[in-house]
Amino acid sequence: MSISRYELVFTDATGATRDVVVVERTMYKGSGGHPIYTDATGIIRAEISDRGEIRVMPSGGHQDPAHAVRVRPLPEAEDAEGSGAPS
Repeated sequence: MSISRYELVFTDATGATRDVVVVERTMYKGSGGHPIYTDATGIIRAEISDRGEIRVMPSGGHQDPAHAVRVRPLPEAEDAEGSGAPS
C-alpha cells in the first residue's frame, strides 16, 4: 500500500523546523521510479520512496532544492475523518 499524503518538514542548519508543507501523490514517477508528490501550488515537488527517502525537485528556474527535509506520512482521508474509533 502506498501513502497518498506526506508532510515535508524543512529545517535549517541547526535542525530547527522552518516550514511544514503537505504534499499529495500525483500520477507521475521520478527518475528513481518512485511516486512524485506535490503541494497544492505545484511549486514543491518531491520524489518519495516507500522507505521514506526523499528527493526534492526544482519546479522552476533559479530554485535551489532544499537538502534538509524530513517526511512524515499522513493518515488517509477516511482514517482521519472518523473511523468510529474513540478519540
